[in-house]
Amino acid sequence: MAGTDSSIEIKLLPTPVVILCEPQLGENIGTAARAMANFGLWDLRLVRPRDGWPNEKAIATASRADHVISRVRVFETLEAAVQDLTLVYATTARLRGMQKDVIGPDEAAKRLVS
Repeated sequence: MAGTDSSIEIKLLPTPVVILCEPQLGENIGTAARAMANFGLWDLRLVRPRDGWPNEKAIATASRADHVISRVRVFETLEAAVQDLTLVYATTARLRGMQKDVIGPDEAAKRLVS
């Protein structure tokens, strides 16, 4: 039998949190949830999603990541979304006019487990 066996109960252990800040498309939320599920992550937080939540396009795109989608939490501010976290890493595709230390994913992973 090919595919995912949906009869298996998924036990959720603590994992890193993924926060999408002001995501514009439901499809982006859904594909992020699907990628998270592929790697055992389940805690997805949204800050002011443009098209609101819940979002039908996100749910459809998340195919087989129901355990992620069903636990999505929405926040009004980034500060509220990170309030209970002790270590936060940020990424962006946008150029910024500020100097920040940059580390790669390998170094970030080492720091997460230490």
